[in-house]
Amino acid sequence: MDAKSKHALYSTLRENIIEHIFAGELLKLLWQRGIVDAEILKSEFDAGGYDLVLSCRDVTRHIQLKIAREGGSRSDVSVNLNLAKKPSGCVVWIVVNDDLDFKNFLWFGSEEPHNPLPPIDHMKVAKHAKGTAEGIKNERPNHRLVKRSNFTSVATLEGVLFKLLGRDLMASVTPRVYVSSAHSADFLYDEQGLPL
Repeated sequence: MDAKSKHALYSTLRENIIEHIFAGELLKLLWQRGIVDAEILKSEFDAGGYDLVLSCRDVTRHIQLKIAREGGSRSDVSVNLNLAKKPSGCVVWIVVNDDLDFKNFLWFGSEEPHNPLPPIDHMKVAKHAKGTAEGIKNERPNHRLVKRSNFTSVATLEGVLFKLLGRDLMASVTPRVYVSSAHSADFLYDEQGLPL
């Protein structure tokens, strides 16, 4: 099976793999910066327009993930209007190679974490990817097509993390003492998770 067919046939599996890698790599980057008070939550279904919720200190981001194959021709993505109702909704479009390595990222959202998604209600209404038995692709009235040109290119996952949490939070890492809940009576840990 060629790579393009594999991506199409197993797109749901691919999305799940990328979602897990994305969440794990974000948490790893935070760990490396000494930020251990973040959590990532997964939505069980897409009614709210987001896949993941990243929460760290006073920042909460509702994140819709989109995946594109490197060299692909996709020029827009469908975004649920409900994402715009969240206080800090955003879309992260991840470009991957055939081995699912992250190549680059596209960002659609506010540059400041406490601001909502830029307006999308005026954009073209999206249609279902699959047609009816008659071959008609019905409109999805609560979804809009956001063109690739509306996205900002971000070269690295660390750059995405700065957009998600904001430069102020990322620059405010200060030494703190953390107590492991598993060993609260035994050890005190510093911000890197190392015993004092």
